[in-house]
Amino acid sequence: MRRVLVLVSAVCAASALLSSCAWGGPDGDGGGRLPGAPTGVTADAGSATSVHVMWNAVSADRGIRVYEVYRGPTKVKEVTGSEHMVDVTMLKPSTSYAFSVRARDTDGRLGPPSKVVRATTPAAVAADNEAPAPPGKATARAVGSRAVQLSWTAATDDRDVVSYDIHQGDTKIHSVGGNQTATVVTGLRPGTRYSFTVRARDAADNLSPPTAAVRLATPGTDDGRGTAPSGFRATTHRADGAYHLDLSWVPPRVDGVVTEYRIELDGRTATSLVYGASPPRERATYSFYLGPERGVSHRVRIRGRLPDGTWGGFSAEETVTTGERG
Repeated sequence: MRRVLVLVSAVCAASALLSSCAWGGPDGDGGGRLPGAPTGVTADAGSATSVHVMWNAVSADRGIRVYEVYRGPTKVKEVTGSEHMVDVTMLKPSTSYAFSVRARDTDGRLGPPSKVVRATTPAAVAADNEAPAPPGKATARAVGSRAVQLSWTAATDDRDVVSYDIHQGDTKIHSVGGNQTATVVTGLRPGTRYSFTVRARDAADNLSPPTAAVRLATPGTDDGRGTAPSGFRATTHRADGAYHLDLSWVPPRVDGVVTEYRIELDGRTATSLVYGASPPRERATYSFYLGPERGVSHRVRIRGRLPDGTWGGFSAEETVTTGERG
């Protein structure tokens, strides 16, 4: 999913009219290489009025801030750099649509568009309020250390099943057409436990109950170093008659944005930190209350929840003592 890079020079040579190839201006400031065109783009009807668009992650020198999804020449959706799929809604039944995707990096520079993919919505159905029955038992097997093949028995509906939604934990991560009963989920981590469920969707957007969860662990080992926060520092300060723990770290360089961290103090979870729409991408900081006593030592470390829903590796552990300079 993350192997292909499109060189800007090659894109510009192919199309001198592409405005995003220009150096300078709103999409070319900052120097360096523009994001590549997203690869692996697919589009499948999710219902009579929606299409599910997916793509592979794009690597970029500065990191990807958002992906922009276009229906023809019109931008219809924008999602964060940690997301690689979107449901485009409010479409017309029995209509063919063309979609493409572009990546914008953290400097605001827009890369070239992906190839155009097409999908046709099915005909509308009148007064259909009955959801499909859930798909039959789902099964899974690891395909190497970073992918899982899922399969299930076809669901039934009083009309037709148009698509299947695949969930990893509580998050929808994939969608396939109603004629498919298997798919491969990629971009996983070695030596990590995952849980998947499948739901069926009909043309009226009625959604079935989920299958029973299928759980498995990918083979291999992952020591967490590649997913751990780096440059971790811990000090204390005194304010209002008590000591406070001051933390700073560099977020892990992973595919997407880390929005949640768990802070462990003396071997136990002390607190969780959840960012809103704009989590830090360079150095992050956080402080919390320790207590009024001087000379108390604590061990502290931190880990982030990765965009795939699993927890990354712990940072190096720091030891601090209240009342002492760091």
